[in-house]
Amino acid sequence: MKRSLRNTLRLLRPRQWIKNLAIFGAITFGGELFDVPILLKVTYGFLIFCAVSSGIYIINDIFDREKDKLHPFKKFRPLAHGDISLRVAVVLAILLIGSATVASYFINPAFFLITMIYLILQFSYSAFLKNVTVIDILALAGGYILRVYAGEFASSYHISVWLLLTTISLSLFLAVGKRRSELTLVSTYSSAQIAAIRKTLSHYSERLLDVYASIFATSTFITYSLFTFLENARTLSVTNDLLLPDFLPDYLKRKWLMLTIFPVVYGLMRYLQDIYEKHEGESPERVIISDKPLLVNVIIWVLLVILIIYVVGV
Repeated sequence: MKRSLRNTLRLLRPRQWIKNLAIFGAITFGGELFDVPILLKVTYGFLIFCAVSSGIYIINDIFDREKDKLHPFKKFRPLAHGDISLRVAVVLAILLIGSATVASYFINPAFFLITMIYLILQFSYSAFLKNVTVIDILALAGGYILRVYAGEFASSYHISVWLLLTTISLSLFLAVGKRRSELTLVSTYSSAQIAAIRKTLSHYSERLLDVYASIFATSTFITYSLFTFLENARTLSVTNDLLLPDFLPDYLKRKWLMLTIFPVVYGLMRYLQDIYEKHEGESPERVIISDKPLLVNVIIWVLLVILIIYVVGV
């Protein structure tokens, strides 16, 4: 019984629910994180996306179960390893996606629409988009971006253009890092074996993915820096005369969010190190959890953002 529950939990991939925390981005940067009714609504949306994403992961495993048997790590997944039957997996996926889709409508029609778009994108990715070079990376990034929009639609608080551009750049960076790590894992395989595991990998070179990673790491840094500089002060922020004395220039008193650039730069550099030195990155959430310095850095960034927006003022 315990083994069956454990295999079912592995099939749901709860560790990947970390990605769905992006839903809280709109209310966090919108200064409404501690507005209880709005927070509960977004938390409800977070749980819905956790159910939807788990259902999609199951569908993806169903499509890939034969290819996963050839993969050095994915061959131990419950479906590929034969720990869970195909029938059970199909029923579980239908229950998760069906119940989550119905529940999404009770938040608001816009959230229901973004949930449906996310479902269509992820299903299309599992069915055929992951076999199309470049489009597979864009589809992966699209999943991250739609999570941020889901939080915006659930809360009705909009994110700034620069934060949206940061989200797009970071999403593309993570998607490229995933492909780069996958290519490293199968680097000793023959071209036929690589194509059998994932068709698009045989069309990517390490040099090409390195260029992509460089482009999107740079754009993430630039767009986030511009976001922190151009962001307006929040009305909920408390002015503290001790922290913000009158003799300081106005730009120093109003741009405290720029301090969060430092952990962002460290995070990008550390993640690149994980990809190139540790040959990780195939699973971003696994990297964050397993790399303690990176995890601490993310926590520091989150605390800084909350402190600056809700106490000091941006």
